Amino acid sequence: MNANDSIVIDELKKPYFVWFEENWIHDDVLHQHQKGQLVYVESGFQYITIEEKIYLLPQNHAAWIPPHAIHKTNSHSEKIKLMIMFAEVNQKDSFYQHVNVFSVPPVLKEMIKYAEKWSKLMVKDHHETLFLQALFNELPRFAEYSFMLHICLPKDKRLTKVIEYLHDHYQDEIKMEDLADAALLSLRTLERIFKKETGLTLIKYQQMLRIIKSLEFLSANDLTISETAYQVGYKSVQSYSRSFQSVMQFRPTDFIKNMK
Repeated sequence: MNANDSIVIDELKKPYFVWFEENWIHDDVLHQHQKGQLVYVESGFQYITIEEKIYLLPQNHAAWIPPHAIHKTNSHSEKIKLMIMFAEVNQKDSFYQHVNVFSVPPVLKEMIKYAEKWSKLMVKDHHETLFLQALFNELPRFAEYSFMLHICLPKDKRLTKVIEYLHDHYQDEIKMEDLADAALLSLRTLERIFKKETGLTLIKYQQMLRIIKSLEFLSANDLTISETAYQVGYKSVQSYSRSFQSVMQFRPTDFIKNMK
């Protein structure tokens, strides 16, 4: 982390560590920590790669990153407020062994904001320990309605140009035959390899990219829902809303309400 190069998380002799930054700048380098990590986006949005999957953290959402999970930040909005909390946790509890991305309920939001008073505190503090122990003990309940909004990065090099094209043209009408030509594969072979590598069909992958990008736009508060729908390639607000709900299990209007 280059927000403050003097802090080395794994050398801190305390069970919890709070780190709050406005306009956070983070090294784009894969790394891991001995402690687990809760990343909360108060405003803006953040992309995080964890174990070769890219997750989007919209405003008022958080991600739990398990201990020793290899991760890095990818990109973020121009102005972002992040609260990161490191914790020694009971690794026998299955919750703490897996990545979780979830909407932050009001009570957890207030607890996180209260913990800001201990930001970058290097020495052990009894009150900090008790408070954060309670927070992390309840984290599985807070994250009960988590959603796994992510896309996988394929390892097969034959898919490199395909992935690049999908990411650059997600909003366009894409001819799958053109993707096959770019990969020098038959369409049938491309579809088989792509599904094996990402767990998604080409069409579903493009849909996920559109919805993830739309969440970015909505989090930035720059576009309305209808403007967002057309921006990411949908021809009507209705088709966007149906697609959004099929992926997220709630509507775009629900997402907007949750950010407030």
